[in-house]
Amino acid sequence: MQVDTQTQQQCTTKTPEITYPCLWLYKVIGEDATTLAKAINVVCPASAVIVPSKTSSGGKYCSLNVEIEVANEATRLAIYQNLKNHLAVKMVL
Repeated sequence: MQVDTQTQQQCTTKTPEITYPCLWLYKVIGEDATTLAKAINVVCPASAVIVPSKTSSGGKYCSLNVEIEVANEATRLAIYQNLKNHLAVKMVL
């Protein structure tokens, strides 16, 4: 199967168009839901809505969905980076 080079470049270089302000959903993964929720409360604005998501099959990891209204791209990226840098957080999607 061949992929058209021009089509492939358009797909990889095109960024999504986001209209701000908007609701943004982060999936935050860590080892303990309570510790993870505390970390989210430290990093995120008080208006953040935290909803339990899933637990890994072995029970070692859990994830929480965090929904926040972000005013602009800088705010969205700053929240992502601050969550990612917190010691209780293993991964942010």
